[in-house]
Amino acid sequence: MAQSVAQPTSTPTAVLAKLPIGAIAPWAVFFGILMLVLIYFVGAEQGATSLLSGSTVHEWLHDGRHLLGFPCH
Repeated sequence: MAQSVAQPTSTPTAVLAKLPIGAIAPWAVFFGILMLVLIYFVGAEQGATSLLSGSTVHEWLHDGRHLLGFPCH
């Protein structure tokens, strides 16, 4: 009678993909500029630093200002 020998099982290992910095840099710059513009409009678009006349931007972002801790009045 032949004995069966258990074969060792191998577990697959994850391989990280190489992502060149040249592929990430344009997106990082784009999102960085976008975030700066959003922070400007939420935090500073009123009064002396206003780029747009009137209070339309202020009113649209009013609750967001308070949520993020920016005083506005």
